[in-house]
Amino acid sequence: MKSTKEGCVEMTKNVHLQGKQKAMKESVLVIGAKGQIGSELVEELRRIYGDSNVIATDIKMPSDEFLNSGPFYQLDVLDFPKVSEIIRKHNVKQVYLLAALLSATAEQKVKSAWRLNMEGLLGTLELAREEKFKLFWPSSIAVFGPNTPRENTPQFTITEPSTVYGISKLAGERWCEYYFEKFNVDVRSIRYPGLIGYKSEPGGGTTDYAVHIFHEAIKNKTYECFLSENTELPMMYMHDALRATIGLMDASADQVKIRSSYNVGAISFTPKQLAAEIRKHIPDFTISYKPDVRQQYADSWPKSIDDSHARKDWNWKPEFDLKGMTEDMLSHIQAMVQHH
Repeated sequence: MKSTKEGCVEMTKNVHLQGKQKAMKESVLVIGAKGQIGSELVEELRRIYGDSNVIATDIKMPSDEFLNSGPFYQLDVLDFPKVSEIIRKHNVKQVYLLAALLSATAEQKVKSAWRLNMEGLLGTLELAREEKFKLFWPSSIAVFGPNTPRENTPQFTITEPSTVYGISKLAGERWCEYYFEKFNVDVRSIRYPGLIGYKSEPGGGTTDYAVHIFHEAIKNKTYECFLSENTELPMMYMHDALRATIGLMDASADQVKIRSSYNVGAISFTPKQLAAEIRKHIPDFTISYKPDVRQQYADSWPKSIDDSHARKDWNWKPEFDLKGMTEDMLSHIQAMVQHH
C-alpha cells in the first residue's frame, strides 16, 4: 500500500489508455456532480475522456471555474424527461448517479430523502433499460446495521439498517440486482466506506469528522469531534474511491459478479488514531470529544470491511494507508489555505 503521493500521479495508466480510445465515441454523464465524490470524479473522468465528453449536472449551480471546465446542465434528477434528453443529445453510454441525501441530513428530512434516493435510482434504472447505458450507483456501509458482524464485515451478511439513508441504500441494492436479472441493465455499485477528500465540503455524513479535522488542525490547531475517541470506522481516501469507482466501471461485464453492491475497504481508524497521526505534522494540535446523534449511526456500522470479492473479481486494491492519506490531506489543504 502506498504511503506517499506517487499513487496520485500515476492514476492507473491503463484506464487512461482505454479512455483515450473510448473518448472519440461516447459521452459520460455525472448526475450530482457538485457533491463530495462528484466534483472529483468529474475532474478525473475529464482527464480520461476529454473535457467535452463528460457532462456534469447538479441541482445547484457550480462555481464559474467548474462551469468553464466542460459541459454543465442544472438538473433535478427527478426530471426524467430532461435526463433522457441530455442522454440522447450527447450519446451518453455511461451514467454515474450520485445525487442523494446523506445519513445525518436524511434523518432530518425523511420523506424527501426517500424520494430523492429511491425514485432517483428507479427512474434512472428505467432509462438505462430503454437507452442501454452502463450505470454506476453508489451504495454505502450504511446498509449494515446493529446486528451485522462489525469486524471484517462480509460481503453477504445481515443487512438491517437503522437509518433512512441505510434503508434507501439497501432497497437500492435490491433494485439494481433486479434490473440486472430481469432486464439485463448493466448496473454496477460499490458500498462506499467513509470518504476523505480535500476538494469539497463534507455533505452531512457521519464520517465527515475525518475531513473537518484536517481543516481545523491547520486553521485553529484544535478540533471538537462529534464521535467518541475510540469509534473505529472503515474509511477511504478519495483518490482510492475514484480508482475503485472507475476500475469497476472499466471491468468487463463478465468480471462483475455482484450486481447489488460490492464491499470495498481501505483503512480503518478511530478519531484518536487520526489525531495522533496529524500530531506528527502539527505537534500542538489538540482534540476534544463531544459525541452527538451521529454517534448512534456510527455505532451501528462496521469497524472493518471484508472486500475479498472486489479484489478477486476486478482486482481492487487500495493504495493509501493512514500515514499516506494524512500527509497528502495536510499538504493539499495547507496549499489551498496559502493560495487563498
